Amino acid sequence: MQRGTLTEVVALASRDEAKAREAASALGIGKAYGSYEALLADPEVDAIYNPLPNDLHVPWTLKAIAAGKHVLCEKPLSLNSAGIGELIAARDRARVKVGEAFMARTHPQWLRAKEIADSGEIGEPRVIHGFFSYFNRDPKNIRNHVEAGGGALMDIGCYPITLSRMIFGGEPLRVTAAINRDPEFGVDRVTSAILEFSGGRQSVFSSGTQIAAYQRMQIFGAAGRIEVEIPFNAPPDQPTRLFVDGVRGIGGDGPRIEELATCDQYTIQGDLFSRAILENGDVPVSLEDAARNMAVIEAVFRAGASGRWEDVTAPRFL
Repeated sequence: MQRGTLTEVVALASRDEAKAREAASALGIGKAYGSYEALLADPEVDAIYNPLPNDLHVPWTLKAIAAGKHVLCEKPLSLNSAGIGELIAARDRARVKVGEAFMARTHPQWLRAKEIADSGEIGEPRVIHGFFSYFNRDPKNIRNHVEAGGGALMDIGCYPITLSRMIFGGEPLRVTAAINRDPEFGVDRVTSAILEFSGGRQSVFSSGTQIAAYQRMQIFGAAGRIEVEIPFNAPPDQPTRLFVDGVRGIGGDGPRIEELATCDQYTIQGDLFSRAILENGDVPVSLEDAARNMAVIEAVFRAGASGRWEDVTAPRFL
């Protein structure tokens, strides 16, 4: 975000003032605070980036809104849909901008993938397949704490969900899922799901936190496919690539490779959020979109527990 043209990082806060000062000094940030409250009280701070653990997203975003700050909050915004409803009500009262930090949604490679999918080149997109995994069994890591909203689905399974919704341009009707939980931590260490959209379109994904690290997403149509090589952790120091196949199939001439220029998706995300504030426009990923994504996540958890297809219903406050 410090590399953005519309974003200036002026302060950093930690619960430990010494750590805050050390980090701020290393990053060239002018102010360091030993509490989050002190940062929120700074009148020169217009907007807050909230990267705290999942269970602290709603309470500290609400406090930032109450202080009159705009907020870009890490995904997932809440542990449940109800929390996002609280944020929407607070945002509307305070008339501030609040967005969910799904950086992949605004990366040029995904904007291009969406453009190709909508163009008809691969036919109507019918199936999306995604995989996202890494290995982490550190008991101290917040991602392995159930009460903090840890686990595979909340941490990384949310990415193929939001990007499938983006590509299909709509919401799934129902889901089915299989969930495997760590016997010690209780978090889901592998979650796989099928999301059924209108017209029989499907998104199938697996997310895992105790599997070899890997990520890929593919979009299949009747006339071809789009493969996103590094869909989520796009590198900031090298180009990204899309592979676009026609109907040649296995043994054909191979895919067309589209190379996207080197960029930092976090810089893009920060500047787009800043532009929304400066120009009073829409944030890239709204609270309403976040609530719809959370509705899918909740349905996946229900399906994993019930062993049945579960309907996806939009929260009542939308």
